[in-house]
Amino acid sequence: MAGPSQHFRQLAELQARNDFPPSNAEIAELLSRAASEASYVLQRAYRRAARSAFLWEVEARELAHIGPFLQKQIRQWIRQKRHPPCPPPLRKEFLTLAESRLRLNKAASWRSHLRGDLQMHTNWSDGSGDIRAMAEAAIERGYEYIAITDHSKGLSIANGINEVKLKKQSDEIDALNRALRASGQNLTVLHSIEMNLNPGGDGDMDPIALRPLDIVLGSFHSALRRKEDQTERYLAALRNPNIQILGHPRGRIYNYRSGLRADWETVFREAARLDKAVEIDAYPDRQDLNTSLLKIAKRCETRISMGTDAHHPWQFEFIDLALAAALAAKISPERIVNFMSLKELRAWIEKVRGAEARRTRTKTKR
Repeated sequence: MAGPSQHFRQLAELQARNDFPPSNAEIAELLSRAASEASYVLQRAYRRAARSAFLWEVEARELAHIGPFLQKQIRQWIRQKRHPPCPPPLRKEFLTLAESRLRLNKAASWRSHLRGDLQMHTNWSDGSGDIRAMAEAAIERGYEYIAITDHSKGLSIANGINEVKLKKQSDEIDALNRALRASGQNLTVLHSIEMNLNPGGDGDMDPIALRPLDIVLGSFHSALRRKEDQTERYLAALRNPNIQILGHPRGRIYNYRSGLRADWETVFREAARLDKAVEIDAYPDRQDLNTSLLKIAKRCETRISMGTDAHHPWQFEFIDLALAAALAAKISPERIVNFMSLKELRAWIEKVRGAEARRTRTKTKR
């Protein structure tokens, strides 16, 4: 039970909050709540606007990608200094771009650790940019490396690629890397894949086709609304010998799906034991892992990977959402794989693969 001093402090915080207009996150929540009471056509407009609010670069003033009807409604909320109740779990712990950049600006050196982006999609699967365009955007950001992680064949809805296309993509990436070196660029394009995992933790690609890749992400894309505990599912995925990173682990999507439940401490401790990474997917609708789970991962000393899940070069800016979440959870820079140099990154991947090979040999002997 809260004591008198805590009660007065909470009242003071509430009064201070009411003296300011709603933040972008609060506007997103107000829009989401309005959607639940609107007609079908307006529901879609409110929900799209709520997602747009996460990407406004200025707090409670920039109404980009919003029609005049909703602009009028939002400006009214701003004038009224209207604040919503705390969001439900379906919309909880999503950072806005404005909030993230404010946090990052207070820790100026944090961004300087970043060497690259380890999840993105191109027009080989469901992205709209080609590999060269993604590379050029990465060069502009001063990255040392990026990983091309198009979807694998089991995710047909995302135009997932099979083993034959994966080999052809590898040839394109090799040619691009040669061209980048010839032109004196410091960027290396890593060939990767976001391999679709079934609920048993098995991937949908031939392991032989995965061996030449620089790095492999594994992600769940099905059976993501199960209510029962999914700890064993995660342990099976982490023990898949072909992956080094578990992508968007919880599987949540803003205002659409809460994601899976698990004993996260057990999951993260297993990831740490295997020296594998769990991902912060920075796509605004995902932001998965969120800050609460990242704090558990920190306690377990689990490695963290960050990827924008970009489907177009402009979406590289989403990385600020991941950086801010890791900063808020006080993740040690030494545990973030994107803060490694390319040489260190390759050494870590080789170490993980070597350990998996030894485990496989041990199981075979038994």
